[in-house]
Amino acid sequence: MIPRVLVIAGSDSSGGAGIQADVKTLTSLKVYSMTAITAITAQNTNGVSKVEGVSLDMIKKQIEDCVSDIGIDAIKIGMVNKSEIFELIYNTLKALRVLERKIPIVLDPVMFAKGGFPLLEKKAIRALKEFMIKTDCIITPNIPEAENLSGLKIIKKTEMINAINSISKMGVSRIFLKGGHLDFDELEDYLYYNKKLHKFFSTKVNTKNTHGTGCTISSAITANLAKGYDLYESTKAGHEYVQKSILNAPNLGSGHGPLNHFHFIPD
Repeated sequence: MIPRVLVIAGSDSSGGAGIQADVKTLTSLKVYSMTAITAITAQNTNGVSKVEGVSLDMIKKQIEDCVSDIGIDAIKIGMVNKSEIFELIYNTLKALRVLERKIPIVLDPVMFAKGGFPLLEKKAIRALKEFMIKTDCIITPNIPEAENLSGLKIIKKTEMINAINSISKMGVSRIFLKGGHLDFDELEDYLYYNKKLHKFFSTKVNTKNTHGTGCTISSAITANLAKGYDLYESTKAGHEYVQKSILNAPNLGSGHGPLNHFHFIPD
């Protein structure tokens, strides 16, 4: 059976990030994708101009209808902008016995759009932390998000490890911290898994085409988990997929352009 992933996230009208990037990534990696949209954004490569929420009842029904009929092998959670949505997702997944069955959940704690537009209400950060702890999900923060979660400033690579230690003490056992925001030519991403720290190295690409990198890598990791790979293998493959997607970006728009999610598909 084809692996099945439910994505719970916001919509990006420009197609570079959000649900659209998730579906492109999952499809490219030959995984069947379903969606529960939490919010609709009007945006392009220059930024977000408007955000409109989806009703709690509609979010709940989207999740229930997908899980009860098609079924799921993994879940990816992206933009959740309100605290009550986290509570709704938790209660719905619990009622559907998703948590009981230990189905992998990857949470990308989306807080800001690429241009800096806030996508998470301040009071929702506490709900996000509570959700992480209650579900022991896999989280994939970037540097600013890790700073918010840990309360620590991250300027050096060693400070990334300090943030991971701080977040893990909150009760999160699997953390993938992305180092792309640091001002170094040689980048390091860290995966904390099975109480061990794994490093992934890459050379920083001098490009403006990085819109949707966080959504893309978290979905790539989820796709590989749905296929049955362990977290280290899933992260390694996801890391390589995103690097090639950046290097082959189509250079669209006048701002932060999208990646090329289809880079390995023949013309």
